[in-house]
Amino acid sequence: MDPTQPAIAIRNARKAFGATVALDDASFEVAPGTVHALLGENGAGKSTMVKMLSGLLKPDAGEIRVFGQDCRLASPRDAHRLGLQTAFQEMTQVRDLTVAQNMLLPYEPMGWWGTVRRRVAEQTVKSHLESLGLGAIDPRDEVRDLDLPLRQKIEIARAVLRRPRILLLDEPTSTLSGRDIDWLGDLIARLKAEGTTIVFISHRMPEVRRFCDSLTVLRNGKDIGTSKVDEISDDEVIRMIIGRSLASTFPPREAPQKVSTVPALAAHRLKTASRLTDGSFVLAKGEVLGIAGLQGMGQLELFLACFGMARLQSGRIEVEGRPLSLVSPKDAVRANIGISLVPEDRKTEALFLKLDGLRNVSLPIIDRFTRFGFIDTAAEREAVGQVLDRVQVQPRALFTRISAFSGGNQQKVAIGKWLLAESRTLLMYDPTRGVDVGTKHELYVLIRDFAKAGGAVLFYSTEIAELVNLCDRVLVMYGGRMVRELAGDEISEEAIMRAALGDAQGRNGQGAAAEADTGPRPVAAGSLH
Repeated sequence: MDPTQPAIAIRNARKAFGATVALDDASFEVAPGTVHALLGENGAGKSTMVKMLSGLLKPDAGEIRVFGQDCRLASPRDAHRLGLQTAFQEMTQVRDLTVAQNMLLPYEPMGWWGTVRRRVAEQTVKSHLESLGLGAIDPRDEVRDLDLPLRQKIEIARAVLRRPRILLLDEPTSTLSGRDIDWLGDLIARLKAEGTTIVFISHRMPEVRRFCDSLTVLRNGKDIGTSKVDEISDDEVIRMIIGRSLASTFPPREAPQKVSTVPALAAHRLKTASRLTDGSFVLAKGEVLGIAGLQGMGQLELFLACFGMARLQSGRIEVEGRPLSLVSPKDAVRANIGISLVPEDRKTEALFLKLDGLRNVSLPIIDRFTRFGFIDTAAEREAVGQVLDRVQVQPRALFTRISAFSGGNQQKVAIGKWLLAESRTLLMYDPTRGVDVGTKHELYVLIRDFAKAGGAVLFYSTEIAELVNLCDRVLVMYGGRMVRELAGDEISEEAIMRAALGDAQGRNGQGAAAEADTGPRPVAAGSLH
């Protein structure tokens, strides 16, 4: 391999899946020892490009060169031999295996009789994790017991363990926030200093500017252009990505109208077995209420408790002023309750990837289309078709497996099923994770329109800008409880981060504790204070 040649050179790559053209004569280069961003909307061809470089897909035409060598990547092992490793967004771990087994698969150390040397394997992984600042992870833990950010870190650590010359990071920050992103930034800087070439696929421009030297934009399978990161503006990048200008990323935020004095959903001092110690809030009809906090501060448990997925040790939940006992999600989804959850991992928690859009959208309320044990398919198809049109998903989703759609369209379907169920309260946990800038804008408009029509939204995001620009109020969690409420002009990235890092404990903790003693203060619907 010639180190004077580009680390990666793609020439006129084409890949089609039936009538769908994923890559159409796409070309770009990555200089050795640099961090190069690959940008584009969901469905632009980024994932196909990454899979080709990973040996999972073969191009129909074109060529791939690695350090000047013409490559035919017929399998992941071919890519590994050339020094290419990939950390995928849709993680490839086996949930029932341990961290050590996943990290070393399929290269586990073997003994004389073909058995795996478990102790050696665990020590190897332990040392590697410690070198990356991940020593708190036990190599013997099963992956199924770890939360999403930790699993993302393990996916990245596994790729780094194999000492790649070229590292492909596919949406590595989609599940990370705060200090986890700092951890990744330090790792990228270290690998770059050691001469590793990195391809960074992302939808987040702040991280592209922070980590990357150059960028290439794909749109509709074509390469639109390549530029140095410091020589192009965000507006120019957005125009390249979506083919038009986004006049405003976030829709205009109007003061929520006073729909009712009775809250849509209220939580009083909720406590679960882990992390959530005092979850209290009042969500008004017509309001988007933001929940902020660093990973592991109890926000996930709060959302699960309000959907009947986490058992309460103490506290109470009220819907429209009535006490509510949630034994399971079925209780939350009931027509007279109308609470729905958009979870953080759409592929494993929100959708059945092998089913079409029709079944995914109608399944929670299939009984509404059933008469005497038979499904009225005509009525079902018409109702689902109207919802797909509302969330701007192509009609072919009615009969096409959801796995064939981009992440953004999958997320729209995950939201659409609750619109069909006529949910009155949406619990949205990081709903724009891994979604491109154009689709994000569509989701923002959908959320605001839902609230404007009288719906209520409890909204958590790892992107602080979303909380600042989308929410009417923001509650910040620290140590399993609400420590600060922000409204109106108080809502800023600095104020949220200061509270999320624990600064509110000194300045605002006493007030939060006092409020917790009596439960959350009633809030007039739509008020900002």
